[in-house]
Amino acid sequence: MNDVNEWDLIWRLGLALALSASIGLDRELRQKSAGLRTYTLVGVGSAAFMLISKYGFFDVLVENEIVLDPSRVAAQIVSGIGFIGAGLIFVRRDSVRGLTTAAGAWLTAAVGAAAGAGMPVLAIAATVAYFVTVYVLAPLARRLPASPYAPSAVRVVYEDGRGILRKVLETCTSRDFKVADVRVERGDDPGEHVAVSLEVHGRAHVADLAADLGDIDGVHAVSAGDVNEIFDA
Repeated sequence: MNDVNEWDLIWRLGLALALSASIGLDRELRQKSAGLRTYTLVGVGSAAFMLISKYGFFDVLVENEIVLDPSRVAAQIVSGIGFIGAGLIFVRRDSVRGLTTAAGAWLTAAVGAAAGAGMPVLAIAATVAYFVTVYVLAPLARRLPASPYAPSAVRVVYEDGRGILRKVLETCTSRDFKVADVRVERGDDPGEHVAVSLEVHGRAHVADLAADLGDIDGVHAVSAGDVNEIFDA
């Protein structure tokens, strides 16, 4: 490689590793389908491809005879990451889930590509943008008035064998919520706690519904949010 030492490029892979892992760790802590390993591999792989694209062909370049475009691999990263994103997105009834996870993987590929291209400020800025989106914009979005037609979800953890699910459904109905989907998770041993996720539609605030559900005797925990958050948790 002309005046570029391969060892001088290792810091770029290291930067991609650190930034991608920080995004993946956040996803792992929130128990998303793609976590620390997936995001780290996406970022490091993108950085490696970018480095190969920029510096891997100096031995065949001849001035005014053979000229290569280093952006060609970057373009393939953008399209190639779509295969991973497609595997993270799925449609369940009328709801599309996994879009945020796929978008995060796509952004992580950009972070790795920027690190590999020798643009650390851009790579760090993209990583900061991810955390701003997740921890600043997402809570603000949840405070916006909800459409009565938009699905919401609640997750209820309760004691098994006490008929609490029936009370949960009755409470949803009394609050004028329609239950569109139910997912029940049971432990292996009888008498353990049961977790049920409900996709609900209604004009009232789902937070008020969650408060009512928490007042039911035998209910140990209630969380509310959008469908992706509850059903992908």
